[in-house]
Amino acid sequence: MESHVSTIFLLGIAIFISYFVGKFIHKITRLPSIIGYMIVGVIFGDSVLGIFTNEIMHNLSFITELSLGFIGVLIGLELNMREFRKQGKAVALIILLESFMAFLLVFVGVYLVTKDVAIALIYGAMAPASAPAGTVAVIKEYRAHGPMTKALYAVVGFDDGLAILIYAFAASFAKNILLKEATGASQSLFQSLWHPTLEIVYSIAIGSLMGILLGYILTKTKDREQYLVMLFAFVFMATGLSSMLHISLILTNVTMGFIITNTRRGSVVNAINTEMESIVPLIFVMFFFLVGGELNIRILPQLGLLGIVYIITRSGGLISGAYLGGLLGKADKVIRNYLGFGILSQAGVAVGLALITMQRFSQIGTQHAVSIGTSVVTSIAATSIIFETIGPIGAKFALEKAGEINKAPASRRA
Repeated sequence: MESHVSTIFLLGIAIFISYFVGKFIHKITRLPSIIGYMIVGVIFGDSVLGIFTNEIMHNLSFITELSLGFIGVLIGLELNMREFRKQGKAVALIILLESFMAFLLVFVGVYLVTKDVAIALIYGAMAPASAPAGTVAVIKEYRAHGPMTKALYAVVGFDDGLAILIYAFAASFAKNILLKEATGASQSLFQSLWHPTLEIVYSIAIGSLMGILLGYILTKTKDREQYLVMLFAFVFMATGLSSMLHISLILTNVTMGFIITNTRRGSVVNAINTEMESIVPLIFVMFFFLVGGELNIRILPQLGLLGIVYIITRSGGLISGAYLGGLLGKADKVIRNYLGFGILSQAGVAVGLALITMQRFSQIGTQHAVSIGTSVVTSIAATSIIFETIGPIGAKFALEKAGEINKAPASRRA
């Protein structure tokens, strides 16, 4: 009990300090407040003061998951298909090409350095995965609104589904290369792709069902205080089911929000957004403090040549891919030129995929396979620190170039 109370007390102190440090950094540097939240997290975390130990961070991981659930719903609520009729094709092409180009450039860059196809495939497979929370937080803080904002919501909301499939393909090929080295055997591509495909299907199915049920309940209620209660209940259920089934909690909650905004009248959607506005600041403070607490800055010296190549080629792939997608889809010039800068953040999904890789490759048993798994975990953990820092700055840059900062209607935050 004492440990539990102590953790809650520490979290309260962390929220208090993070909020004011974030606002101070924003006021002095004009950088997004979330960078301040993460700095406090790093200082309180195991790599500096050690106040929030790895055990405490593990015990608080449910807060991170729930925060991502709410962020997913926020994204989904912005994806009204009526507003995407003009740029829907462009957004789809941007998602496809930014993911593919990130994979391709990282693959080529890592291969040129290592001359190792298997490790190049794995690093390439990590590249498309994004971290939508940073982009959404910047949009909310700067009250952005407009075509660039809508496009960013769509891209960060849906590209993780494609990233999972790209990882499945690339990791399967890499594993087959390593299995042939070890035993001369291999596994079928169908077997490798079946589980990730089911993961995406289940995420969309559960999110759709939750969205239909929540939308129906909210349409029938006349008591606005029930909106927030029902929203919490359904985000908890959707996030919990996603964790239990090991499926994408972001995609599940994005789908739930997407279904609501496209099947229910505007007054219901606006009421949900209004309720969300009251909790979003707290969600972002807690989430990014915990993200900072998870970042181990002591591994930065281990970044090495592979890490530097990964940062440069992933950034180049996302920016060039977004440009090509926008060009082919006839998107507005400002979207195709700058959207790629708004999607650089990377953290949880990529680190998770890296850990899966290390686990699966260690089972192969060869020194080559084990070394790839260890290398990718170290590099992705280190590069995530860089991307989680430059990502929000890039998102602000994209929104500034689009002229969409402080354009949100007075009644909404985005």
